[in-house]
Amino acid sequence: MMDFNQENLFGQIEDLQELSFIERPVRRYLKTPEEIERLTVDEELNDIERAVYLLSNSSHQHCYVRNWGGGSVASYQSSRSFSSSQALGDFNREKIVFQKSTEDISSGQDVQRTSVVVNLPNLMRQNTSETIRRVVPKIREVLHVAGVEMQLAAAVSFLTILQEELVSIAAYIHSFLPIILVNLDHKDTVVSNAWLETLLTVINALPKETIRQEILSPLVSKAQLSQTVQSRLASCKILGRIARKFESHVIKRDILPLVRSLCQDVEYEVRSCMCRQLEYIAQGIGVEQTKIAILPELVELARDEGSSVRIAAFDTIVNLLVMFDSDDRTQIIFPLVMMFCEKSFKADETILAPLSHQLGKLCHGLSGNLTDEQHLWFLDFYKKFSTLGLQHENGQSEHLTQFYAAEMDAKYASVRQNCAYNLPAMILFVDPKCFYTELYPTFSTLCHDPETLVRRTVATGFHEVIKLLGSGVHVVHKELIALLQDESLEVLDALLDHLPEILRFIITGGDHVGTENKVHIPDLIPALSMAEQRAATSLKWRIHEKLLLTFSCLPQVISSDQIYYKFLPIMFRIMTTNNVLPVQRASARTLCVFVRYNRKQEQRQEVCSKLIEQLGQGKSCWNRLRFLDTCECIMDLFSKSFFCKYFFLPVLELSNDPVPNVRIKFCYMLPKLKSALKLPADKHLLQQLDLCVRKLLCQEKDRDVTAVVRVITLELDRIETSVECEDMEKRESKTVNEKKLVSSFNKDGKKKNKLGRSRSLGGRVAPPKLISDKPTTKLTTTSNSQIVTTTKNALLSFDGTSQSHSSSSAGSSNLPSCSRFYSPNSNEQKTNGSKDTLPKKFNLKSRKSNP
Repeated sequence: MMDFNQENLFGQIEDLQELSFIERPVRRYLKTPEEIERLTVDEELNDIERAVYLLSNSSHQHCYVRNWGGGSVASYQSSRSFSSSQALGDFNREKIVFQKSTEDISSGQDVQRTSVVVNLPNLMRQNTSETIRRVVPKIREVLHVAGVEMQLAAAVSFLTILQEELVSIAAYIHSFLPIILVNLDHKDTVVSNAWLETLLTVINALPKETIRQEILSPLVSKAQLSQTVQSRLASCKILGRIARKFESHVIKRDILPLVRSLCQDVEYEVRSCMCRQLEYIAQGIGVEQTKIAILPELVELARDEGSSVRIAAFDTIVNLLVMFDSDDRTQIIFPLVMMFCEKSFKADETILAPLSHQLGKLCHGLSGNLTDEQHLWFLDFYKKFSTLGLQHENGQSEHLTQFYAAEMDAKYASVRQNCAYNLPAMILFVDPKCFYTELYPTFSTLCHDPETLVRRTVATGFHEVIKLLGSGVHVVHKELIALLQDESLEVLDALLDHLPEILRFIITGGDHVGTENKVHIPDLIPALSMAEQRAATSLKWRIHEKLLLTFSCLPQVISSDQIYYKFLPIMFRIMTTNNVLPVQRASARTLCVFVRYNRKQEQRQEVCSKLIEQLGQGKSCWNRLRFLDTCECIMDLFSKSFFCKYFFLPVLELSNDPVPNVRIKFCYMLPKLKSALKLPADKHLLQQLDLCVRKLLCQEKDRDVTAVVRVITLELDRIETSVECEDMEKRESKTVNEKKLVSSFNKDGKKKNKLGRSRSLGGRVAPPKLISDKPTTKLTTTSNSQIVTTTKNALLSFDGTSQSHSSSSAGSSNLPSCSRFYSPNSNEQKTNGSKDTLPKKFNLKSRKSNP
């Protein structure tokens, strides 16, 4: 509760007066004309002149000092009616305001200069010579006093110029390399590291002589103990990079002395950094010199007092295993690693995570040089790591392990996660034939680990495990079911990345994909159904969409009856009840895949009937929109004749849909509908399509639909209806025969007249024009009831036979008119179910959901 006594009240009034004094000069000196002039650039300047002007226009704070010259505190007090302390405080506050205004101008100019530095690659593209001559020297001058943002921008721009080869290497060395080397010793660590990364990339493109003179020679002094730690760390990284550019004798003579010195540095950070560069040094000097010069350093660093140095030494040893011979591995490396591992358990838990991450690679690299006893030691060590922080029940690792809810540390979970990552390498280490006896309990434990990250890691590498097991893949069936039924959707998400590959491999029992002898996995279908239910009830719709698209692999692993009775109802339920559009489209596409690979005509007929009745003729406009999406998928997956026979007329019915958005989507499908037709077999369908377009043009009242139809019809003429292959082949053969007749009769002029008479009596040489600008045949109208009757008759004859269409002649006079039809433009949406085909300017929410 506040105390409203007299003293507190007067104190609050004085605070308010001070705020008023501070506020007055802020309003008075917000921006002066002189300040605005300093931040104004002439618009007539070109890019290079503007860059030079901005880099040359520096702020001079002393120009504002004249506002304070000639005055004194006493004279300032005389113009105030306050006490001397108030006057002095007001004077200091206004001075701070002026300084702040000066800083604002300087900050604005820094932003302008930074923009020039960011735009430097573009200036180089426009005029390389002028940019190097006029702009780069200005940048070099400004960088001496530039802030962090400008320094970082310069480092990135210089790197971009090198990577895009905007200048020659010689010009880069002359103009940019000195700037990089000068700013490498910047006092700000972030800035110096940025320039160091740029230099490390530049070294790859520099010639040896330039590296020797400009980088290696100064490096001798920068690597001394008298230099800063930051300078010595940079020297370590530079040594590791330039070692790849020189021959072994040059490295031995000029670089190894510096390497040994930095490995013995007094700072553990420097020793650790140099230790990680020994891998690159070893690659440069070869196997023999590595054994002589590098291996002793690694052994000593592995026993270093700093844990980060020991970790760096261990990682480097693992990466260099291929360069050591069998004697070095058994006599030096193995005892060293064994000591390192045992020490991590007893005294140094900080190296557990790095050690467990490299354990698989280490075991695989040493496997050819280990005795049976050593091999068993590494395997036991891995098993200890995989259960670190867990407690077994009755010594049985097959059961679900319990975890210490209170004592388990996050580093233990990280160790077990690394063990899950190393599972494939450890399977190779023990031999896949011995997996069940040696590693299966550990594998099962990791699959049921209490930590989600561990189980997710197992799921990520599950496909690699089953590939290694081959014909013994049946032993991990239970673990696959457990991961599919995992309570965390993150585990399911990781498994979905390779689930089609996993199912195909595990169903075929490890044999080649495509074998007819499929293995039955108990609980696989319930597990997949349960996974879909969990994804559907969660808010993570992307995982649900991913799962439904993954289900499209099921026809290759389970029977059509199982899909028909177990998964098709799920797809229909999602299409009719789910509110997420990508999920609906994913289910529609998967359902089409199910139908595509179902060879039972009765089941296919029933699915098609349901699609038409529940979606195409559904009461909800959303169902009818999904029906159009499904038809697009059918056009992608099935033949054109299949779509035309069973779905073409139901789609045309939606041209009279009461909801405008449905009619709009139908209009966008018109080009694909016409492309699906073949003449003369689909002549009557082309007539119906022409009739629908004419009705939309003449009778449509909705302005949005009318606009779409008008755009559609302007392009429809560009689509040419295809002709059946048999008719084309006959015509092509007739043309070839006639050409042969022409060539045979060219020698005799009398026979040419006979050829003319025969051609006048025979058929045409060229195929007739199928599309004419003017209609030559009167279109017959068909009511909606007739369309429905035709569709039902087509579904009843779902036995694969096509209806016969009589056509007495292939001439253009017997073909229907195709005028004013249009083709899909470049912006037409693909039918992969990933994007909505409706234009953004048409608001779906503005329409009624139900007619």
